Amino acid sequence: MRTELSIEFFPPQSAEGADKLRATRDQLAVLEPGFFSVTYGAGGSTRERTFATVKEIAAAGYEAAPHLSCVGASRDSIRGILQEYVAAGIRRIVALRGDLPSGAGAAGEFRYASELVEFIRAETGDRFHIEVAAYPEWHPQAKSPKDDLAAFKRKVEAGANSAITQYFYNLDAYLHFVDEVRKLGLDTPIVPGIMPIGSFSKLARFSDACGAEIPRWMRKTFESYGDDSDAIRAFGLDVVTRLCEQLLAAGAPGLHFYSMNQAAPTLEICRRLGLTA
Repeated sequence: MRTELSIEFFPPQSAEGADKLRATRDQLAVLEPGFFSVTYGAGGSTRERTFATVKEIAAAGYEAAPHLSCVGASRDSIRGILQEYVAAGIRRIVALRGDLPSGAGAAGEFRYASELVEFIRAETGDRFHIEVAAYPEWHPQAKSPKDDLAAFKRKVEAGANSAITQYFYNLDAYLHFVDEVRKLGLDTPIVPGIMPIGSFSKLARFSDACGAEIPRWMRKTFESYGDDSDAIRAFGLDVVTRLCEQLLAAGAPGLHFYSMNQAAPTLEICRRLGLTA
């Protein structure tokens, strides 16, 4: 049975970045991903660039899934974005609460992703396949694991079709989260988010900011390589490939790669997994 893959991009900030992303997209297309998703900046700060990137991906013949965050947004603004995506033929949306922009004091008319999912369904019916976020190591702002599971359940009950997780390197965290979701009576597909590792310093900064744990044994091994970028990349490929192997063996419904607009790491991991020639 074919492993379902999907790949995330962020909208480029320049013409040079757009050219690079086109090349990256075409390289990754050999994996035949189910969709390419495109992120959406805090408070809608990349709205136009996200929309332009999504339209270009769709025009090239691939399925595009724009992220849509509701923090700081009004119902009218979200309604307008949904109408644009319907007109562009988009069939899938990644619905998120999003992070508050720096200095923002209010979340806007939507407080939670579940409210955004509910609104999308009310406005567009079953037009969109709606993906939502899941947090195997719990959302950093959740009061407790129980509260985080309840929030996830609300998103599903509001109409989410499936979920993509925050990236992680602890297999047990994912397996435990899926078990807890199943105990709630939910059969929602939960696709693990995979973050290839090219630079340990960048990964450490990003992980500290978003609450994703780098296991101590990994952190110490990376630190032992110092500035040896080749050794860091090689070890990162080994670690992430092994994680993917374990996830697929455990029954994960697919893999979602956070590409960081780079083709080579995702392609190499998939080659090692036997998912490409």
